[in-house]
Amino acid sequence: MSTTPDAPRPAFRTAPLSPGSRIVGTGHHRPERVMTNQDLEQLVETSDEWIRQRTGIEERHVAADGEGVPEMAIAAARAALADADVDPSEVTQIIVATCSNEERSPSAAGRVAQALGIPAPSAFEVGAACSGFEHALAVADMSIRTGASSVSLVIGAEKLSAFTDYSDRTTCILTADGAGAMVLRASEEPGIAPVVWGTEPELADAVTINAVDGEGPYFAQQGRQVLGWALREAPGIARRIVEAAGLSIEDIDVFVPHQANLRMIEPLAASLGLREDAVVADDIITSGNTSAATIPLAISRLREAGRIPAGATALLIGFGGGFAWAGQVVRLP
Repeated sequence: MSTTPDAPRPAFRTAPLSPGSRIVGTGHHRPERVMTNQDLEQLVETSDEWIRQRTGIEERHVAADGEGVPEMAIAAARAALADADVDPSEVTQIIVATCSNEERSPSAAGRVAQALGIPAPSAFEVGAACSGFEHALAVADMSIRTGASSVSLVIGAEKLSAFTDYSDRTTCILTADGAGAMVLRASEEPGIAPVVWGTEPELADAVTINAVDGEGPYFAQQGRQVLGWALREAPGIARRIVEAAGLSIEDIDVFVPHQANLRMIEPLAASLGLREDAVVADDIITSGNTSAATIPLAISRLREAGRIPAGATALLIGFGGGFAWAGQVVRLP
């Protein structure tokens, strides 16, 4: 079949636009098993002092056998829906950010829909490692703005223990398991600012989960390269995120960076000139590094503890595997 190149073509119908979306609920899940630094001393040549000095971590949660990414995502989703007072039947979209789902298909999002009885939502995974949740949050916000979704469930869930080499003392002290979730719905007043995102292609191999010499796949990272990038580039990106929201650093009530390493978070916050009480830097102490789950997990735990004021303006920034980074300013419930 041929057509005349200049022949007029019918115009597409476009969806009605929503002014924005807002976060209406948060939830989280941490596995029951706790692995302390003293426990790691029995597995690898290390010490509690050595770990705390280099990472700030004192303990981390490790999922049990049979407790995978979908199960943790489901638990966090239930908590977020309850916090938002949203029935599962209202959800029209589920996005799970993860790099450690052992089940390739169906996706963890599909398992969430199945477990919660959510009828016919769009359901898929986002694989951007440690910045995956911020990528997923942006996609959900755009979906609501364009009318493709009315209520979106966004989850970060990781089981990094399944990909941890417990004979490697440089990585096993970091990794942990857990999940955090947020519920978004359309709002006349935008509660999620434009995302700022990108990658550093030259650092693509700085954080990986790959098999090496037939072993694994295991989590691995080039710690010095990641730390150098975070100290050199992350402050400028954080400022760009705030500018994209039309705000200044002084407008930020809460700074929630990826809980990768306490020794990385502290200088990053200092370079931005943020008040010490505005920086979320302590969740990693008892949660460890849960990759895509760190930011929603930290926010949910702190809200539950009453440590984040209602309606707080929060700056989020995640970075890691890929080497991908992303962030946005959000208004918390």
